Amino acid sequence: MKIQNLAVIFIIIILPISLTLSSYTKSQMQTLNLQISYDSKLDNATYDALKAFQLNTKNSSTSDIANSKLRDIEASVNSFFNSLSSNFNMAGYNQSILKTFVPALVYTMYDGYYIYSPYTNDLTSLSDEEKSKLQSNTKATYHNGDRITGLKPYIHYSCRYVKGNIDVVITYSLDNYITVQGTVGGEAVYKYGYLLDNVQVNGEDVYYRDLEIESEALTQYADDDPMDNGEVPYVKINGIKYYQDKFNSDSSKRNDWYSILNGEKINSDMKYKTNNEAAKQYYKEANEFSNWVKVNLVNLTGDDAVDENGDHTLTQRFGNGKIFDFGDKNDAIEDFDSDFNQHRLAVIRYSIEKNLSIAIANYNNYSSVQTNFQMPDLREDEWTKIINNVSIISFMQGLNIGGKVYNGYSIITNTKNEEVVTDESIYLVDNEQFYKPTDNSLDNSTTYIGVLNIDFDRRIALNDGTDITKYFFPKKQLASYSSIVNQFGENNIENDTYKNNIYKYIDSKGGNIAKAYYTALGRERYSMYKSHTNTDRRTFGTERKYEDDGLRAAYNHL
Repeated sequence: MKIQNLAVIFIIIILPISLTLSSYTKSQMQTLNLQISYDSKLDNATYDALKAFQLNTKNSSTSDIANSKLRDIEASVNSFFNSLSSNFNMAGYNQSILKTFVPALVYTMYDGYYIYSPYTNDLTSLSDEEKSKLQSNTKATYHNGDRITGLKPYIHYSCRYVKGNIDVVITYSLDNYITVQGTVGGEAVYKYGYLLDNVQVNGEDVYYRDLEIESEALTQYADDDPMDNGEVPYVKINGIKYYQDKFNSDSSKRNDWYSILNGEKINSDMKYKTNNEAAKQYYKEANEFSNWVKVNLVNLTGDDAVDENGDHTLTQRFGNGKIFDFGDKNDAIEDFDSDFNQHRLAVIRYSIEKNLSIAIANYNNYSSVQTNFQMPDLREDEWTKIINNVSIISFMQGLNIGGKVYNGYSIITNTKNEEVVTDESIYLVDNEQFYKPTDNSLDNSTTYIGVLNIDFDRRIALNDGTDITKYFFPKKQLASYSSIVNQFGENNIENDTYKNNIYKYIDSKGGNIAKAYYTALGRERYSMYKSHTNTDRRTFGTERKYEDDGLRAAYNHL
């Protein structure tokens, strides 16, 4: 056979294969490019949602109160869908269409989380009187059986434990704060507090890790005053800051106090001491609560956790070791690698994973999209981000991207918010700069003050009667170059000596660095909003000791 004939036969055979492969390769590349593009659009929308939540909570003194928090989250959800529709506008998807491809949004908070997804409005659990009122209300927004897309009730990071005469539900949080409800030794208990080792209390003297915790005089800027009068004394109670009106033109009011709500000055009829005792109270009450746990719950193990049916089936998830492993300075319960913290994180993950899987699977009953909505497998590093920070998790599934169906998710975390004070939320400041506590340039010959990281972000200034929105910074120090750019050094927390244990790292520094850090950490955690601090009865059946009658009245008022 002539060589020309063989060449023709080769071309006839190879050309269709080559064209097919070329078309397939092009299609796969287009699919991959679309997937990358959609991942980016979903990340951007999720970031916008978290940024909206962050901005709303920073500029609202009521952001930690339930109704206000719901408002901020709903505004964040709207930001997510607005951003998503803007990003997908060129692809031909509007907001109403895109919503059908989003089975769930998750907002993880301090001690629980919200899931935004469809659900059926069920009024069967209401009393006959309540049902009658709703049925007769012609203006009611929703009725029994209506399918609604919105925020489901808040789910706490909780687990039930049954052992002998102990039957309790423990609610965990993003730090070492827990709430205990149930019965111990046949008696009902409702107790809450922080778990800490290494606290010594001698009368009014308080020590943590051999460092004396003392009272403070705190000051910061309260407004963008054109005269720049300087910082003013303040106290923070239950998440709300109260400022001394020391520069009031009326000299008779210069010892008055006020708070700021969305740029408006709210005068207070309370008087406060500028000698802040919050840090000392944090360690004293944590020590008292920890001692109660040592006596009553110290023998609880992961084996004692029960599921919703009361069965001991969670050992595989939670292990069988002791939960409350109190130790010493080298093996403290507040350390990240303690058995308590590992169990706490396992409970948080199990709760989110279980309820989110159900919410996404149930979306198949509501959606008209022809796809099987299901919970994706998240990587271990992604779970680490979720269970250690306030975060938003978004899901988008079912979009056709050519060669396959798009199933994507995005996780965006927020380490600067009013919701939680983590180990990394504290910065140390001198007269000119602020530093991360792990900054190698920190020197114990300098006196530092610990400050919450969000106090270096801008806030809305007091309304001056115009329509112009002005801003100010509560603290005006600039960031240390070595904290922002050169974060790694020979003594960095990530090396083998400290293994990401910030407590051991801070202990190695000692002196002014450690004292300022631990004082600020206690003060800010104690000053956070918690619903329990709205009462004047404390965990252990005794009245809380307040700095003065004005402070007691403030807590009762809140």
